Amino acid sequence: MLKRKQSSRVEAQPVTDFGPDESLSDNADILWINKPWVHSLLRICAIISVISVCMNTPMTFEHYPPLQYVTFALDTLLMFLYTAEMIAKMHIRGIVKGDSSYVKDRWCVFDGFMVFCLWVSLVLQVFEIADIVDQMSPWGMLRIPRPLIMIRAFRIYFRFELPRTRITNILKRSGEQIWSVSIFLLFFLLLYGILGVQMFGTFTYHCVVNDTKPGNVTWNSLAIPDTHCSPELEEGYQCPPGFQCMDLEDLGLSRQELGYSGFNEIGTSIFTVYEAASQEGWVFLMYRAIDSFPRWRSYFYFITLIFFLAWLVKNVFIAVIIETFAEIRVQFQQMWGSRSSTTSTATTQMFHEDAAGGWQLVAVDVNKPQGRAPACLQQMMRSSVFHMFILSMVTVDVIVAASNYHKGDSFRRQYDEFYLAEVAFTVLFDLEALLKIWCLGFTGYISSSLHKFELLLVVGTTLHVYPDLYHSQFTYFQVLRVVRLIKISPALEDFVYKIFGPGKKLGSLVVFTASLLIVMSAISLQMFCFVEELDRFTTFPRAFMSMFQILTQEGWVDVMDQTLNAVGHMWAPVVAIYFILYHLFATLILLSLFVAVILDNLELDEDLKKLKQLKQSEANADTKEKLPLRLRIFEKFPNRPQMVKISKLPSDFTVPKIRESFMKQFIDRQQQDTCCLLRSLPSASSSSCDHPKRSAIEDNKYIDQKLRKSVFSIRARNLLEKETAVTKILRACTRQRMLSGSFEGQPAKERSILSVQHHIRQERRSLRHGSNSQRISRGKSLETLTQDHSNTVRYRNAQREDSEIKMIQEKKEQAEMKRKVQEEELRENHPYFDKPLFIVGREHRFRNFCRVVVRARFNASKTDPVTGAVKNTKYHQLYDLLGLVTYLDWVMIIVTICSCISMMFESPFRRVMHAPTLQVLLLDLSSQVSLIFLCWMPQNVPAESGAQLLMVLRCLRPLRIFKLVPQMRKVVRELFSGFKEIFLVSILLLTLMLVFASFGVQLFAGKLAKCNDPNIIRREDCNGIFRINVSVSKNLNLKLRPGEKKPGFWVPRVWANPRNFNFDNVGNAMLALFEVLSLKGWVEVRDVIIHRVGPMHGIYIHVFVFLGCMIGLTLFVGVVIANFNENKGTALLTVDQRRWEDLKSRLKIAQPLHLPPRPDNDGFRAKMYDITQHPFFKRTIALLVLAQSVLLSVKWDVEDPVTVPLATMSVVFTFIFVLEVTMKIIAMSPAGFWQSRRNRYDLLVTSLGVIWVVLHFALLNAYTYMMGACVIVFRFFSICGKHVTLKMLLLTVVVSMYKSFFIIVGMFLLLLCYAFAGVVLFGTVKYGENINRHANFSSAGKAITVLFRIVTGEDWNKIMHDCMVQPPFCTPDEFTYWATDCGNYAGALMYFCSFYVIIAYIMLNLLVAIIVENFSLFYSTEEDQLLSYNDLRHFQIIWNMVDDKREGVIPTFRVKFLLRLLRGRLEVDLDKDKLLFKHMCYEMERLHNGGDVTFHDVLSMLSYRSVDIRKSLQLEELLAREQLEYTIEEEVAKQTIRMWLKKCLKRIRAKQQQSCSIIHSLRESQQQELSRFLNPPSIETTQPSDDMNANSQDNNMQPETSSQQQLLSPTLSDRGGSRQDAADAGKPQRKFGQWRLPSAPKPISHSVSSVNLRFGGRTTMKSVVCKMNPMTDAASCGSEVKKWWTRQLTVESDESGDDLLDI
Repeated sequence: MLKRKQSSRVEAQPVTDFGPDESLSDNADILWINKPWVHSLLRICAIISVISVCMNTPMTFEHYPPLQYVTFALDTLLMFLYTAEMIAKMHIRGIVKGDSSYVKDRWCVFDGFMVFCLWVSLVLQVFEIADIVDQMSPWGMLRIPRPLIMIRAFRIYFRFELPRTRITNILKRSGEQIWSVSIFLLFFLLLYGILGVQMFGTFTYHCVVNDTKPGNVTWNSLAIPDTHCSPELEEGYQCPPGFQCMDLEDLGLSRQELGYSGFNEIGTSIFTVYEAASQEGWVFLMYRAIDSFPRWRSYFYFITLIFFLAWLVKNVFIAVIIETFAEIRVQFQQMWGSRSSTTSTATTQMFHEDAAGGWQLVAVDVNKPQGRAPACLQQMMRSSVFHMFILSMVTVDVIVAASNYHKGDSFRRQYDEFYLAEVAFTVLFDLEALLKIWCLGFTGYISSSLHKFELLLVVGTTLHVYPDLYHSQFTYFQVLRVVRLIKISPALEDFVYKIFGPGKKLGSLVVFTASLLIVMSAISLQMFCFVEELDRFTTFPRAFMSMFQILTQEGWVDVMDQTLNAVGHMWAPVVAIYFILYHLFATLILLSLFVAVILDNLELDEDLKKLKQLKQSEANADTKEKLPLRLRIFEKFPNRPQMVKISKLPSDFTVPKIRESFMKQFIDRQQQDTCCLLRSLPSASSSSCDHPKRSAIEDNKYIDQKLRKSVFSIRARNLLEKETAVTKILRACTRQRMLSGSFEGQPAKERSILSVQHHIRQERRSLRHGSNSQRISRGKSLETLTQDHSNTVRYRNAQREDSEIKMIQEKKEQAEMKRKVQEEELRENHPYFDKPLFIVGREHRFRNFCRVVVRARFNASKTDPVTGAVKNTKYHQLYDLLGLVTYLDWVMIIVTICSCISMMFESPFRRVMHAPTLQVLLLDLSSQVSLIFLCWMPQNVPAESGAQLLMVLRCLRPLRIFKLVPQMRKVVRELFSGFKEIFLVSILLLTLMLVFASFGVQLFAGKLAKCNDPNIIRREDCNGIFRINVSVSKNLNLKLRPGEKKPGFWVPRVWANPRNFNFDNVGNAMLALFEVLSLKGWVEVRDVIIHRVGPMHGIYIHVFVFLGCMIGLTLFVGVVIANFNENKGTALLTVDQRRWEDLKSRLKIAQPLHLPPRPDNDGFRAKMYDITQHPFFKRTIALLVLAQSVLLSVKWDVEDPVTVPLATMSVVFTFIFVLEVTMKIIAMSPAGFWQSRRNRYDLLVTSLGVIWVVLHFALLNAYTYMMGACVIVFRFFSICGKHVTLKMLLLTVVVSMYKSFFIIVGMFLLLLCYAFAGVVLFGTVKYGENINRHANFSSAGKAITVLFRIVTGEDWNKIMHDCMVQPPFCTPDEFTYWATDCGNYAGALMYFCSFYVIIAYIMLNLLVAIIVENFSLFYSTEEDQLLSYNDLRHFQIIWNMVDDKREGVIPTFRVKFLLRLLRGRLEVDLDKDKLLFKHMCYEMERLHNGGDVTFHDVLSMLSYRSVDIRKSLQLEELLAREQLEYTIEEEVAKQTIRMWLKKCLKRIRAKQQQSCSIIHSLRESQQQELSRFLNPPSIETTQPSDDMNANSQDNNMQPETSSQQQLLSPTLSDRGGSRQDAADAGKPQRKFGQWRLPSAPKPISHSVSSVNLRFGGRTTMKSVVCKMNPMTDAASCGSEVKKWWTRQLTVESDESGDDLLDI
C-alpha cells in the first residue's frame, strides 16, 4: 500500500511564500507599483507575451501578414510596461546595495532577464521588418527564453500553508530519488548500449539490384520494401535472385542518409536503446537485426530489453512519484481541501430507513429556498418515480442518438426522424428544468452543481435544435446528456466522486500539463521554425500537435527523426537530447503524477482504515461460523441419523433403535477390552487383562476419572483466578519498582528505541491495571490535574481497545465452536454427508488410499525432534518448488506441458488431423474438449464452423495449469476480486467513448470519404487510374535526383473511407475511438480529420486523447494497484502497520556480514586489509571498471585495426583486477574471501579474464574478442554492488521479478492460449500492411512473437485490420479454413481487443503495483523506517563479532553478550532497563528451548521490541504477541522472586556460618593463648600456600581480581564504575571504514605473598603484593587477545547464568 506519511499539525500553519515579494515599501514618488490591479495587469501581460511569441514565426507572417505588426505593437507595449516595473523596483529596492536589493532577489533577476529577452526580441523584429535580418535566419533562436514568462502568471500560487523547511526537505528528497532512479535508468541504458554495439554493430547491409554502382544508389536501386540482409550465408536474410547484399556505406551513402538509429557506437546505441525502451518502433529494429544477424541474438536482446527497461526499470519512476506524492498529499491536504464531500455546505444529514430495513445517512438541504409551485408538484418533483422517468428518457435519448448513421450524401439530414426526436427530447428536458426552477426557486436551483450542469445542457441543446446550428459544435451538449446516467447506479456515482475527489488537485494538474505543453511548444517553435524542409514546427498549432504527440508517445520517434534529418548531423546530438529529456519528463513524471492523484483519491483515511480492519475481523469471524455451500446443502434435507438396534437382549418389551454415534462411545471401549483379552490368551501370565474383575475395576476407574475431571475443572477455575490475582500483584510490584527508581543524579542520555517502547508498554499496562489509584483530588495543581486527566483518557482508550480486541477474539472462538458443532450434527444426521459419490464410506480403505495418493507431496523440511524447529536445508528453494503441489498435480502439469509442446508443432499446413506424430503426442485426455476432438478428428474444417470453434476451445489447454498451481489460482483471484472497480472504470471509459462517438457520427459521418488520388477533389471526377508512389523505406533519407521518380504502380481511382476507421455509424466510431484510446493510430485519425473536414475539428481528437490518456488509462493503473494492495491486505493498513510490514520484509532479506574481522596484529595482512577496505580504494576500482567498460564503445572486430589496442588496454585492466583480488585474499584469507558472494563473483570474472588473456594471445580470432567483451560486460554488473543506491534499486527490480514470477507465468500462459487460437483463426491470412514474413500466425512461435509485439502496443490495431480482410480482397473457401487467405472480422475484433485489454491494461499494471510495493520496501527514507539501515548495519557488525565461526547461528547464552554490545538506538541500558534485558533474554530461551538462534531470530526479537505493537501490528499478530509478552513477563517475575528467595537463603546461611565461625575463632584464640605460654616468640617469613591464597581471594572485604573471567562487557552482577569502563572498552573501534575488536588489556601476573609476623604464636600482619609483568611481544599479545575473546564466548557456568538474571 502507498505510505501516508504522518506529520504533526498545529492549528495555524505558517505560510511559505515561494512567489515574489510584492509588498514593497511605500514611496511617495512611486505608488502604482504596490497596487493590486497593477500586479493583475502584469500577469495578464505575461500571457499576452506568450501569445505574441507564439505568433512570431515566418510561416505565420506569410499566411497572415498583419500579425507581424500586431506582434510588434504588443511587444512594444509590453516592453514599456515591464521596463517601467523594473525601473520602479530598482528605485525602491536599490540595484546592488541592501539586503533586499534588486539583484539579490531571485524573482527580480528572473523578471530582469525576461525584460532583456523582450528587448532583444523587439530589436530583432525591427531588423526583420527592415529586411536587415532574414526571417528564416537562426537569429530567431534568441526568442527561445521568452515563453518562460508564463511563470509570472502562476507564481502567485506558490504559497503553501507549511513551513519552508518542510517543503524544501520534501522537494530535496524527491529530487534525490528522481536523480537516483535516473542514474539507475542510465546504468541499464549503458549496459544495453554496450551489448548492442558488441552484438550487432551497424545495419548498413541492404538488398540492392545487381547493377548498383558506388555513388549511384537511388530509391529504384533498393528492394520493395527495403530489406536488410546478412553477408554471411548461414545467418540472417539472403537476398532473392536479381539482388545482392551490399554495404550502403561503402556505396557512398552518408550517415545522415542512412539514419541515426543503430548500434554503430556507444552514443548512437544508447539513443537507439532509449527509443526501443519507449516501446515505439522497437519491433522494426528487431526485424532489421533478424535480417542482418542470427535470429536468437535479436530475440534475446530485444525481448529482455523490453522486459527490463520498459516494464520494470521505467516503472520505478511511477513508484518514485507515488512515494513522493504520498508525502506531499498529506502535507498539502489543507490546501487541496477535504475529499469525498459530495454534498454542499448548506446540507445536513439525517437517518432514513431504506428498503432493506437498514438505516443510512441521507443529505437534506435545510436552508434550500422553496419555490412557488404547489405542494403536489414539489412532492412529485422530489419523488423517485419522477427521477426514474427522467433518467429513462435520458436513456432513450442516448439510444436514439447512438442509432444515427450515415444515409448518403443525397439524403437531407436536417429534417429526418433523428432531428424530430432531438426536438422532442429537448422540449421535454426544458420542461423538466422549468419545473425544478418553479419548485425550488432559481436561487435554490442553481445552488446545486448538478442543476448547474443540467441548466448548461438545457441552454446548449436548445440552441442546438436551431436548424442553422444543428450538427455543429453545439452537438457536444446533446451527447453530454449521457453523463446524467451516472445517477442510475449509486455505486458508479460514489466511484466517480471518489476518483475525481476535490477538483482542485486534478484541475491544477491539468492546468499544469496544459501550461507545460504551451511553453514547450513555443520553445520548440522558436527553435525549429527557421529549419528548411521541416513542416512540423512552422506554426504554433503544428508545434503544439508535435509536442502533444511526443507526450502520448505515438509516433514520437518519427517527429524526432524528421527533426534530426532536417537540422543536420552537427546539431543532431543536441536536438536528440532535447527531445529525450522532454519525453522522459512528460511520459515518466507527468503521467505518473496523474496516477498518484488517482491513487490518492482512492486512499482511505487512517481512522477509517482502523475501523474497516475491525469490521473485517468481525466479518471474518461471522463467515467462519458458516459452513461452505457444498456442506450447507445437507441442511435442506430432513434429518436421518444412522440408527442401530440392540439384539440378543432378553426383554419382554420392544427395544427402540438407538443412534449409532451414541452407541459407538461404548462399543469402541468394549472392543478395546475384547482385543486385549484375545491378545492375552497365549500368555495369560503377562496380560493385564487376565481377570474379568480387572476390567470391572478399570471401568470403575474410568467413571471415577470422569467425575474427577468435572470436579477438577471447578478447582482449576478457582486456581486460575488465584493465579490471575497473583499476576496482578506481581505486575503492580514491578510497576512500583520501575517508578520508584531515581535517575536524577545520572547524566542525561538519549534513550534507545527499545527502552522507549518498553516504557510505553509498561505505562500502558499500568494504566490498564492501575486505574483505581488515579483519582483527582482537590489539592492538586493545574499541571497535575491535566496530567491525571490525560492519563484517564489514555486509560479509557486502552480499555476500549482491549474490550474490542477481546470481543473479536471471543467471536472467533465462538464461531469455530459453532462450526464444529454444525459439522458434527450434519455428520450424525446425514449418512451421505461425508461419503464421496454417495458410495464410498467415510473410513473405507479405498478412500484412504485415494486420499494418500491425492495428498502425497514432496516435503524436505527437517524438524528438530527436541525443539520442533524447522532446519534450513541447502537447496530449500528447490525443495519448496518441488513441494509446491502434490505428486498427482505434478504429473498432470507435466502431461499438460507435453501436450502444449505438441500443439506448438501444429500449423495450418501441418494439422493434427493429418499428422500421426502429433496424434501420438496428444496426451491430455483429461478435458472434455480434447476427448471429443480426439474421438471426432474431422478431416475437413470449414471456416467459422463448429469444428473450428472446437479447435479454438482446444487451444485453452494451457489454462489447466492455473487450476493445478495454487499460486496461479491466486493470480486469477487477484484479477477477478477487483472486477467491480475495473468494471466501473470500463463503464466510465465506455461512457466517454459513447459521448465522443455520437458527436463524431453527427459531425464526420460521410465526410471522411475521399478519392485515393490526392489531386481529385470531387466525387464525380474520381474515376480512371493513376500512378501511386510506394513507400520504400522509413529509415533511409535519400533525395530524388533530377528526372527520377519514386517506385510506384497504377491503381484505379476509388472514392472510399480510410482503410482502418470511419464515423459512419456508432459501432465503427466506437471501434476507432477504442484504438485511439490505446494511443495507437490516433495520429492518422487526426491527420485525416484535419485534411478532410477542417483544422478546427482537430481539437476533437486532441481532447479525447488527452482525457483518455491522462485520465482514462491512468484510472486502470490506479484501480489495478489499489485492488492489488487490497488483495494483499495492505489497502487497509495504517502508516505504522505498513512500515512494520516493510520492516519484516526487509529483515527477511537482510543477511549477516560476509566480511571477516581485521587481522589481530599490525603486520602485512592488516595493512592489506586496511587498504582494501578503504573507501578510496573501492571508488578507484569502480572507476577502473567503468574505464574498462568504455573500451566497448565500438565493436571489437578482427578486421578493425582499432580493436587490437583496445584489447591490449583491457589486458592491462585485467591484471589490475587480478592484483585487487590477490590483495583481498591476502587481507581476508582465502576462507574469509570466499564468504562473500560478491567476492566469489569478482573471483569468477577475474579468472575468466585470465583465461581470456591466455587465449587471446594464443589464438587472436573473433571468438577470443567475443569472450573478452563478455568478460567486460560481466564485470560491468559488479558496479551495482559498489553503489548503495544502485544496489537498492536493483534489489527492487530483482525482488519484483521474484514476486511477479507467477504473474509473468500467467501472462505467458494467456499469450500461449491466444497464440494457439491465432494459428487456427488467422494462420493463412494473406499479407497486408503489417502481416508480413516477420509478423504472421503461420506457426505458434511466430504467433507468440506477434502477440508479444501487441502487448507493447506496437501497431496492434493495424494487425487486427489485416486479419479482418474479407472478400473481394481475398480468396474464400467453403470446405477448409486452411485453403482460404481471408480473415475473420468478428473473431479478430474479439480476439485482439480482449487480448489487449487483459494483458496491457490489467496484467502489466500488476507489475507496476509490485514495483511500487517493493520500492517502498527498499527505498524508504531513514525517518520513515522503524529500524534504519544504520541500525541494521550496526547489528550485522556486532553479529559478525559474536558469530566467530560464521555459521549464521549462535548459542542462546551468547545472545546476552550480543545485546550488551549493541549501541545507539538498539542499546539496552542495564542501569535503567534491567527488566527489558531479562525479558529479551528469556524470550530467546523460551522460543528456542535453549538451542541455537539464527541471525533473523535475534533481529526479529529486536524488531518486535522496537515498535509500538498496538499501532504497528494487526489484530491476529497483536493478540499472539501480547500473549507471548504477558507470558514472558510472568515467567521473568517468577524467576526474579525465585532468585530473591535464593539470595535470602544464602544470606541466612552466611549469618549462621558466621556465628559458628565466631565460636570457632574463640576456641582457636584460646588455643593460641595456651601455645604462646608454651612456645617462645619468633619471626618467620613464608610463602603462603594455595589454600591461603584461595581464602584470601574469597574474602568478602576484598574485590574480585581473578583473571579467569575477563569479560568484554560487565556482567549483570558487576557494580559501580567498572561497568561503565567495561562498556567503553567493549565498544567496537573503526579504522579505514571497518569495525574491529577493542585492543586487549595487558595481562597481569599476580604473585601473592603473605608475610606472617608471629610473636608469641599470634599473626600480626598479612599483605598481598601484586606485580605487573607487561609483555612486549606483539605476536603473543595477539594470541592473548584470541584467548581472551574465546573466554568471553565460553562463559557457560550456572553461576554466570544466575548472575545474568540477577539484576
